[in-house]
Amino acid sequence: MKAVVQDVYGSADTLRLEDIEVPVIGDDEVLVRVRAAGVDPGVWHLMTGRPYLVRVMGMGVRRPKVPVKGRDLAGVVEAVGGRVTRFRPGDEVYGVSIFGSFAEYAHSRRNDAPRGLHQIRLPNGLCGRPSPGAC
Repeated sequence: MKAVVQDVYGSADTLRLEDIEVPVIGDDEVLVRVRAAGVDPGVWHLMTGRPYLVRVMGMGVRRPKVPVKGRDLAGVVEAVGGRVTRFRPGDEVYGVSIFGSFAEYAHSRRNDAPRGLHQIRLPNGLCGRPSPGAC
């Protein structure tokens, strides 16, 4: 899969588009095919490692602990771990992946609530596709 990765702290020049393995999920995790990923000031802090407190808060002192950038996402559940009961493949979800979201696939733990994944519930006849008639 394609993903935006980084192995050193720095400016946007340190980001690369690479082919990496699709994440293997554990019993408590959900695999999501990413349709949209959000950018916010927090992504900049994780990319630059500044303020330095970000690094000692578990993000990696010398280099980023999580190579895939991004956190916010929206997409469709592709697979669920054995202990996940709240989601099923095909569910449309939004939320946060602490493992990175600037990729074709991301994974999230089921217990990362309240910032984990949430199911998108749309009224009958509507879907999350961008064009009319795509449902």
